[in-house]
Amino acid sequence: MFIQTEPTPNPSTLKFLPGREVMTHGTADFLTKEGSASSPLASRLFDVDGVASVFLGGDFITVGKTAETDWSVLKPLVLAAIMDHFNSGAPVITDAGTGAEGSEGDSDVVKQIKELLDTRVRPAVAQDGGDIIFRAFEDGIVYLHLQGACSGCPSSTATLKHGIENMLKYYVPEVVAVQAVQ
Repeated sequence: MFIQTEPTPNPSTLKFLPGREVMTHGTADFLTKEGSASSPLASRLFDVDGVASVFLGGDFITVGKTAETDWSVLKPLVLAAIMDHFNSGAPVITDAGTGAEGSEGDSDVVKQIKELLDTRVRPAVAQDGGDIIFRAFEDGIVYLHLQGACSGCPSSTATLKHGIENMLKYYVPEVVAVQAVQ
């Protein structure tokens, strides 16, 4: 098994591409070892000293490191943990409830916002090892949750305000602003 790595715009994260499907649908974001119980892969990665976060995408894994850890030390350990996991045959995730967002009852404006995010924004941020999840649309403000490499990335504010906000305002006149939420 050959696992490729790619840098992300966030220097605290690295994107790992195992050359196979990671998540069959949706994404999963784990910020603590305790919160990773539903994912044997994320739990295994949190066992590696220096891992601060794990984000699982369709065909990639984004790992965040602690500030005091150097990638030159951490990267081989993460590669080994990912390889061991896939060679074990264990599932990536056991909780089917992650990542899926229902759209029943959404207004036409919310449906249009979600469609734009799914077709124009999420594929682009996935290339950088992250994801952006729609949380709400209230009083003209779109609330988005940043995950993976996008969370804490120095350039995420610029992407959010100049890229996503401008695009949504252009296509959906009801949108007046975009704001990140936890």
